[in-house]
Parts: sequence; C-alpha cells; structure tokens
Amino acid sequence: MCGIAGLFHYETIKPVDPKRVEAMTDALAHRGPDGSGVWTAPGVGLGHRRLSIIDLAGSPQPMASADGRAMIVFNGEIYNYLALRRELEQGGAQFRTDGDTETILAAWQKWGPDCLSRLDGMFAFALYDLQKRQLFLARDRLGVKPLYLAHLPGGALAFASELKGLLAHPMMRREIDPLAIEDYMTWGYVPDHRAVLKNVSKLPAGHFMLLEHGKPVSPPSQWWDVTFEHRERGSAADHSAQLLHLMREGVTSRMVADVPLGAFLSGGVDSSSVVALMSEASNRPVTSCSIGFDVESVDETSYARAVAKLFGTDHHERIVSADQFGEIDRIAAIFDEPFADASALPTLRVCELAREHVTVALSGDGADEALAGYRRQMFQMREEQARSVMPSALRGPVFGTLGRLWPKADWAPRPLRAKTTLLALSQSGEAGYARALSILAPEQREVLYGDTLLALRGDYRAEQPFEALMRAAPARSGLDRAQYADLKFWLPGDILTKTDRTSMAVGLEAREPLLDHRLVEFAARLPDRERIRGTTGKWLMKHTMERYLPGDILYRPKQGFVTPLSQWFRGALADEARRVSNSSLLVDSGWFSRKALSRLADEHIGGRADHGRTLWQLLMLERSIAKLGPSA
Repeated sequence: MCGIAGLFHYETIKPVDPKRVEAMTDALAHRGPDGSGVWTAPGVGLGHRRLSIIDLAGSPQPMASADGRAMIVFNGEIYNYLALRRELEQGGAQFRTDGDTETILAAWQKWGPDCLSRLDGMFAFALYDLQKRQLFLARDRLGVKPLYLAHLPGGALAFASELKGLLAHPMMRREIDPLAIEDYMTWGYVPDHRAVLKNVSKLPAGHFMLLEHGKPVSPPSQWWDVTFEHRERGSAADHSAQLLHLMREGVTSRMVADVPLGAFLSGGVDSSSVVALMSEASNRPVTSCSIGFDVESVDETSYARAVAKLFGTDHHERIVSADQFGEIDRIAAIFDEPFADASALPTLRVCELAREHVTVALSGDGADEALAGYRRQMFQMREEQARSVMPSALRGPVFGTLGRLWPKADWAPRPLRAKTTLLALSQSGEAGYARALSILAPEQREVLYGDTLLALRGDYRAEQPFEALMRAAPARSGLDRAQYADLKFWLPGDILTKTDRTSMAVGLEAREPLLDHRLVEFAARLPDRERIRGTTGKWLMKHTMERYLPGDILYRPKQGFVTPLSQWFRGALADEARRVSNSSLLVDSGWFSRKALSRLADEHIGGRADHGRTLWQLLMLERSIAKLGPSA
C-alpha cells in the first residue's frame, strides 16, 4: 500500500522538475513511510511513497520494466500476481523482483489496456511507456484505491492518491465548486463524479485513461462493470456452497503478506465471517482488533469478544470515549474534501489500534452493498412492489399529500416514522431511493442555502446523477437497481473512502475480501429471495455462515459504529453549533442563509428538533474549506 503522484504534459513536452513531484509525494508520506522515489523524463514525472507489504527489500518504486521501456508507480495489491507471473514467464517475460508491481509492467507490455481484466486486486497506478510515449492511468473495479486528477495551466495533468498531493503543486488553483457543496449537503461526502475543487476530478472506479503527448485528454474509459441482468441457476444449497467457496477465496487470497496481518472485528456478521474464514485458513491464531465505547448502549465489545473466544484469536480491544469531537481538525486534514460520515472517528480509532499490532488488516466492508444487508434496500424492494400495483397518477397525489402532512418524528419508534416512506412512494423508485440514501432532502437544503449558492447551483440537484445511474443500471428488479447504486455511488464515495483515508493515515493497509470481484459478480446474479428473505438482509450469507457463527451474531439487529452527534451539539459542541451558524466561510460567502443556520442551531440546542447530523455536516464543511484555503 502506497501513495503515488505525478505530472504529464499532454500539450507540448516540457521538462518536469523532480522537486515538484517530490513535494507532491512528500504530502503523501503517511501512506508510505518506508521509502520514496521520483523518476522524470521529458514531459513526465512519477513519484512514489512506499508502505512495504510484499518483497520488502526488492520492489522499490518508481519501477522500470525488465527491458527498461516502461515505468510504473503503483498503489495497492495484486492478489493473483504469482499465477499471472507464471503465465507471463511461459510467454518469455523475465522478472528481477519477487513482488507484484513488476507483474503489472509485464502484463501491460503483453496485453496493453486489456491487462486490467487479468488483475485481481485493489489498485491505482500510473504507467509510462517510453516506447509508445503514453501514460496509462487505471483504477480497480470497485474503487478501493483512489486517484485524483487536476488540469494545470500550460497543458499538464497532475495526479495523486489524495487531494493533498495535488495541493502541493504551486500552480493548483483552489476554487470551490458550488455543485460539490450541493452534492456534499445531500450525501455527506463529495461523490466520485465530482471533487470539491473546480479543476479537480477523480478517476472513476473500473476506469482507465490513456494519454499521449501532443493529443488532447480523452475522457476515462470503463473497463469493468457489474451486471444484475442475469440470475444464477440451481438451488439455494448450490448457491450457498458457491458463496462459501468465493468467500474463502476472497479471504485466503488477501492473507498473503510479508508483514504481520490481522483483522478488524466488530462482532457483526461481516467482520466475524472474515475472522472465521481467516482462522480456518491459518495455522496460527488470527490477530483481531476491536474498539468499544464507554456507553453501554452502543458498545459491541462483548460480541467481538465472543467471536474472538470462539476462534481463539489473539484479541486486542480498546474502550474509547464516545466524546471524540477533539479529532475534528484531524479528520478534516485526513480527508481533505468535506466528509461527514461520523463513523470515520471510531474507524480511525480501530485503525490506530490495529497498527500497533499488524501492518495489514482485513475488513468486512462491502458485504452490505454486494449481498443486500442495508435496511433501506429491503424498504426499497417493498416500496417497488407497492409501486408496481398502484399507478403513478394515483400514487403521487395520495402518498405525496400524506407525506407532506405527516410529522417528521426522528425521535419516534420506527413504525411511526412514515414521512420518508410516504414521500418515497409518491415518487419514482429512483427518486425514492435517492431520498432514502440522502441526509438532507431537496426541500431541506433549499431552506439552508443562501442566494449566491442558489444562483450558482441553478437547475442542478445532487439526486440527478444518482437517479440517472439507477435508471441505466443493468438490472431486473428494484432491489437490483438499489444495490447497483450502492456499489457504484455510495461504496466508493463513502465506505471505501473512509477506510482508505483512516487506515492510510496511520500507515495501515486495509483489505476487503468480501469485495472480491468474483464474489460481487456472483452476488449480483442471486435471486432477490436469496438476498432478502422476510426482514432478513444478506440472507444467503447468514444462512451459509450458520456452520461457523452462532445465531446471536448472525441475526441480531445491525448496529455499526455510533457517534452521539445530537448530544455533542447540546453539550460540549453547543458553542461550535452557534459559531458555525455565523461562520464567515459559510454565511458571508452567500452559500448559506445566516437566519436559517441560526434557527437550526437554536432549535437543536433548545431540544425542539434534532439537527445534530446537519450541524456536523456544516462543521466538517467549514473545517475542510478552511484547511483548503480556497483562492479568491
């Protein structure tokens, strides 16, 4: 696991100053504390920071191919590199190292861009072919590893693993994109189709770019997608056996490392399944790491402890205070772009604990998206069934009116919180699911925005690209479309961003075995009934893991990391709530209404409404923009 950065002159070939590339990679030193390197040639420069995982002494980067005709900087791991290497050697390829990086170079020289479909792993890399004078940029199928891009004055493209790598270049403009604020206030993060700065973009998951000197930059090309258009044949028992095989393959392939390796263990289904299969495959106790909270109602350490005992792991746990708001500035610095998923705080804590014992940790990320584990997916499936029997001409007026009249009662028991469901039923399936996934609905955002942002935003709404993605999904059912959107939009933008940044911030490599692409592709072919059965999500996975895990682990309600935002803004952060409502960055800019933000803070502090999540969004937005130091 590493950090990469570089420059490419696509208009005219100009010299690249190695010190500029070095400054960009130095900004990513946390991603690669074990080594660094820079390589330049006319019109191109590649930089690398290394976290040594495989072939600890023998694979420095930037790395040249055996014949010296290609150079690469690579962030990630290729899990099938040994099998791929044997195949390439049979074709005459020669290798000087024992790692996976050189395998990518040889694969490129044999297959060109088609080499990507042969790589099983998580990766973002930049490869320069000196003979063809081409720069090849690529990102893995599901977006586990990031790659930011920026066009600079004079016809140059800069790239880096994190935005801070680009910001180290002196010619980077720091102009905030107002549409990114609309996206962020809707989702709580800036999705991969946009970046917080105007001249910055992100290479989408499953895409590549091929650049040449003297030619304009072409849009990214998609090289992988997941389809839900087909259904797996056979019985549930057959599917269970196949799922177990794929889960085992995903886990064992990610246990290859020349450094200490362990796992995150929350006591939930996903991480417990990973630990179970690691223990099955290992001849020594698995190192497992958990964090708990000093508030009993949100503490899951007893479940993690039970799983650790069941499999005899070398277990480490730490109890932390639920009051972690002292890390706000650190979180803003880690993510660069505004990021309001408050579970980033406890995720950082468990990464810190894991790094004390291991260098690589396996996580349970991705199972909810791939195998339908979110409650919102179950609601979407039921709502789509209701939509199918009631014409839209009737649904709109009936459910829309009821939804507008129904009180918003986040404090009430779930059966009484019907406002979102009623409003969702009045809309299309795509619009309804966007509402379910969003933090703030369009009418809620409208009240908060100032005149300047409303004018700059124009007709754009953050839901539009999300709904278009769902409509175009290669899918057969409403559940398919929901999962496709989660895999393509939510997963790379929120879940994988959170894990990548928090793990890399402490020099830890996180691997996601349940996002093995063969497992994801298989899960997309499962019948709806094997994904969700009754009120049980991830049904086939839970049924499959019954041979390993007890029922109170498999079938207890999903919890996840909990951060008490509402209490914070009525307690220790009450002054922050008042201050952010009058922030010059948010209000004087015209982006937000001073009156609306003041009312938001007053209502929350006074206990008349719960705006804790929105106040957290605003606070993280303000802190991130302040750190970015936007240009006038």
